[in-house]
Amino acid sequence: MKRWLLTAATAALLVPTVVCATEGAGGSSVPALVETVHHNALVLDSHADVLIDSTPRRYFLPDGSSRVSVDKLKAGEVDAVVLSLAVGPGPRDAAGVAQARAEIAAKLEAVQARIAASGGQLVLARSAADIVRAEQEGKTAVLLSFQNARALGADIGAIDALYRDGVRVIAFNHAGHNDWADSSRPSEGEPVAEHGGLSAIGRSAVPKLNDLGVLIDVSQLSKDALLQTLTLTRAPVAATHSAARSVREHTRSLSDEELDAIKANGGVVQVTPFNTYLLKLDEPTRERIRQVRVAHGLSADFNAGNDAYSTLKGDAQQAFLDDLARVQPRASVSDFVDHIDYIAKRIGVEHVGIGTDFDHGAGINGYDSAADSRAVTAELLARGYTADQVTAIWGGNFLRVLRAAEAGRRA
Repeated sequence: MKRWLLTAATAALLVPTVVCATEGAGGSSVPALVETVHHNALVLDSHADVLIDSTPRRYFLPDGSSRVSVDKLKAGEVDAVVLSLAVGPGPRDAAGVAQARAEIAAKLEAVQARIAASGGQLVLARSAADIVRAEQEGKTAVLLSFQNARALGADIGAIDALYRDGVRVIAFNHAGHNDWADSSRPSEGEPVAEHGGLSAIGRSAVPKLNDLGVLIDVSQLSKDALLQTLTLTRAPVAATHSAARSVREHTRSLSDEELDAIKANGGVVQVTPFNTYLLKLDEPTRERIRQVRVAHGLSADFNAGNDAYSTLKGDAQQAFLDDLARVQPRASVSDFVDHIDYIAKRIGVEHVGIGTDFDHGAGINGYDSAADSRAVTAELLARGYTADQVTAIWGGNFLRVLRAAEAGRRA
């Protein structure tokens, strides 16, 4: 069991060691300090994907394994991970919805099988209390989330089935608009906005989720949809895997206006170590991307989101994305923490956390799987964050918001 909430007095004792180490004195104490703080924190990753047989191979590690496998979670002392039953963009007709639902079902089955095969190391959590209990018992908690209501069509009642399956975090969309909300990344050929934010179904879903005590995930929503969600919700929200748009322009990342609104809501922004969202593209990189696009029959022009590839289908789309990944620059842990820093300074350290998006394209130099989690703790301490602040960033802030969503349950 970890003692994950350090006292203010203990934190005060730890901070001077950090300052000395960053100045070059007492450097030998840093590894021990990192180990102590990391071990005592409840380390929580608020968003990782689920690998199944149909998942493109680029999302696996080179050895074919998951970035959040049991061994990597244990190696990085990750106490809880939110696994997302997610689908990407695709057709919204009956056949498309059926295919998306089948993918969700396959991912749910895969999570259940992973827990069953873990020998008791993984446990399904249905609440914040379950997460804390699992950590106290030396187990790793798995909380289920759902992403992209394309898989639900126009059936708002499907939320109840997800809840019964254990889903406690729900995001309305991914890339591409759906019947519930506009996306921050419209598919090629779609208008910038289809609903002007949330649709009628999406607006109805917000209070329904509040009544169930489900945490609403605002990552991937358009700005209008996000702001409308904050107007309608009775509970704080989470952006489970996002970044700061002011640090790196990207339609997928959160603007200062959105960050400020999430602070006013009492919510939290969980930062993702996703290369595309962390680094500004220099001209040589942009030229390499243009060449890849042209080679695959796309226009050389692309926006900051770099997502307009939906005209490519099947294997052609996957080949393009594979080639694109090879020319993208890789960020560092320092680049990643730059986004945490920006958000903490803008809206407060109590409103920022970590959600990796591992197994769906995330992974940077120094933080490429759950096993590397201590590197983030080391970087935060080196920048002067206290032990209590690191603890809050790793799990405390997300648990606070999850508890607040649970407290609003009326169902």
